[in-house]
Amino acid sequence: MKKLGETSDLTLFISDLHLCASRPHITAAFLQFLQNTASQSNALYILGDLFEYWAGDDDVADTHHQTIISAFLTLADAGVSVYFMHGNRDFLISEIFCNVANITLLPDPTLITLHGKKVLLSHGDDLCTDDEAYQQFRVQVRNSAWQAEFLSQPLQARKHQIETIRLRSEQEKSLKSAEIMDVNQAAVEGLLKAYDYPELLIHGHTHRPNQHHIHLDGHNITRWVLGDWYEQGSYLVCDQHGCKSVALNKTASKI
Repeated sequence: MKKLGETSDLTLFISDLHLCASRPHITAAFLQFLQNTASQSNALYILGDLFEYWAGDDDVADTHHQTIISAFLTLADAGVSVYFMHGNRDFLISEIFCNVANITLLPDPTLITLHGKKVLLSHGDDLCTDDEAYQQFRVQVRNSAWQAEFLSQPLQARKHQIETIRLRSEQEKSLKSAEIMDVNQAAVEGLLKAYDYPELLIHGHTHRPNQHHIHLDGHNITRWVLGDWYEQGSYLVCDQHGCKSVALNKTASKI
């Protein structure tokens, strides 16, 4: 175990946990991950969809949310920096929640330097440009006026509306091809060019964990796709030697 005052060169990346009270086994796995694994790292980056949905920061008093917040505070006390980026399910999380949980909210995308390498972080949904219906919906709900109107409604009304939207979304996804819901290669390349060819791109959203090697304009770039926690759960761990995907059963596998 990391002792008080010790530093670590490990940086962890996760996404698409979709935590909710109705799936307590995933919450339990996440709490165990924070206590046993993340506590030994230098920083934890959560690249969106931490929660199944987020109806507004006035829901922080919820018992399930309080459990997660308490675990984040314990992690901060251990000297671990926690960073969060909006996903397509929890984009209404604001500074209120982040301040209470002692985590840092990041814009999407965010460029960081990790062990001397430029690393671009994103949730990834903005790259799925072939899904035109979703992209239109994304523009709508990210609009500040729409969010202000939505958040002005009573909390329970918001939750009911979100549940209705989720049900409709699941029905619509069953009619879409897998290719439409994956990232668009041109969108990926455009993002990499816009950020001056970072060595790594790390994102989630598609629930297709993998490692992709991209050769673009004379640059070699690795695109890591993070796994979701619906099935087995995994995280990406990076140190000075590189990155590897690790399943929650602690069996490391270089994809």
